Amino acid sequence: MRVGLFATCLADTLFPEAARATALLLARLGHEVVFPPEQTCCGQMHVNTGYQRTALPLVREFAGLFRDPAVDAVVLPSASCTGCVRHQHAQVAARYGDPRLAAAVEEVAAKTYELGELLVDVLGTTDVGAWFPHRVAYHPTCHSLRMLRSADRSLALLRSVEGIELLRPPREDSCCGFGGTFALKNAATSTAMLQDTLHRIASTGAEVCTAADSSCLMHLGGGFSRLRSGPRTLHLAQILAATRDAPHPLTEEAAR
Repeated sequence: MRVGLFATCLADTLFPEAARATALLLARLGHEVVFPPEQTCCGQMHVNTGYQRTALPLVREFAGLFRDPAVDAVVLPSASCTGCVRHQHAQVAARYGDPRLAAAVEEVAAKTYELGELLVDVLGTTDVGAWFPHRVAYHPTCHSLRMLRSADRSLALLRSVEGIELLRPPREDSCCGFGGTFALKNAATSTAMLQDTLHRIASTGAEVCTAADSSCLMHLGGGFSRLRSGPRTLHLAQILAATRDAPHPLTEEAAR
């Protein structure tokens, strides 16, 4: 399969390991990964803050890059960005675009998947040959749970990882408090939600906290760093890309 990779803004600027791990994983499974260098932003932050018209060029750019019929599927290492492409792009195209753009958006959205969805629903696999001998707490993000309803795919993939001890925090379906600009506009509420989530995850005794969204992991990782305790955060793709022959650096550090 020929898979187009959309890295997302956070991966591009702050967490390139998530995009790199996605590409390495798919290549290891025998698929060709295509990365259009012209890609920018999906436009989610514009749409969510009320600037839909401003998001129009980004929606047009995404559809133009990935409408290529030679690209069988588009993968995003982000449930929130995937949700934007699948649900919000059509709204922007219908309101500010034209019929041609609306058709292109619909076509591309139909083949766009979050990483877990692509692996489980499209490629039909839960065991990707990963090895990660650590205690891992899984945080199902809001977009995974409520928009895409893909959180169970990530769980199935994690359960098949060799050596892993998968931990489930209490009240795991609660929001971490990030919510994009919500964390800026409602900082006190966001911080309270974050503290509750940090406590729940830390109570599992996990070494690592993982999720399908770098945005939530950024929020959680920032909280743990300020406490100077708790697990480190890793994107789901980084765990799935780790093998016995090519272990994650965390595994190598623990072995020293």
